[in-house]
Amino acid sequence: MKIAIIGAGNLGLSIAKGILHSNGASTMYLTKRHVESIRQYEKYGNVTVSPDNTEAVKNSDVLIFAVQPVHFAEILEEIRDLLTEKHVIISTITGFSIAKIESIVGKSAFIIRSMPNTAISVGRSMTCICSNEAGKKRIELAKAIFNRMGHTMDIPEQQMQAATVICASGIAFWMRLIRATTQGAIQLGFDAREAQELAMYTCNGAASLLIDSGNHPEEEIDKVTTPMGCTIEGLNEMEHQGLSSSLIRGIVASFDKISQIKKG
Repeated sequence: MKIAIIGAGNLGLSIAKGILHSNGASTMYLTKRHVESIRQYEKYGNVTVSPDNTEAVKNSDVLIFAVQPVHFAEILEEIRDLLTEKHVIISTITGFSIAKIESIVGKSAFIIRSMPNTAISVGRSMTCICSNEAGKKRIELAKAIFNRMGHTMDIPEQQMQAATVICASGIAFWMRLIRATTQGAIQLGFDAREAQELAMYTCNGAASLLIDSGNHPEEEIDKVTTPMGCTIEGLNEMEHQGLSSSLIRGIVASFDKISQIKKG
């Protein structure tokens, strides 16, 4: 697979690392206005670093765009006449709709929007994907690329804003829960480093249990809650203080905010 990553900033480089470490590209172009900071990627042998987007497009089949939203339209205009039936356009750019992309490159282009989160840098991203009508023919290709760096879900475009809250903002929400657990562990006598280690690996274990078993969270909760035990005592106190309610309200507030930004 010949892949170009247009915009090799933090996200673009995270995607590049995931693809390269899993041998997911026969050749790769990385483009950036100033290439000195990414020159070391040429050590992979099959990677070309260039400031020239047109060169990257001419020599690639899959085009992954990770540029700033304000520059995306201009770049699409720049490369539009170079696009052929072999090209697949994958946008990682928040708020730039498929309709806007189609208005520049045409409806016949294979267009896919993806919304990864920052865990892509460690191969654990939850990436949501949608496409235009033509892009449905290449959706499995896009999923195969991002599955190398975590897990993917194919969703309707109208759910991309909600997915941004659950998956991208969600990383911050889970970090805050881990931090709170760490603080609780410190209060119970662990030092800060031990407390964070306990919190991180317990969180990781909880998610892994659900992923591997396919169970509902309550099924796993029932396994560790005994009558009149300490676990149910703690859970009930958390609910009395509004744990679930505050999480849900925070998610909805974040969604309301992103909806206001889009309207603006």
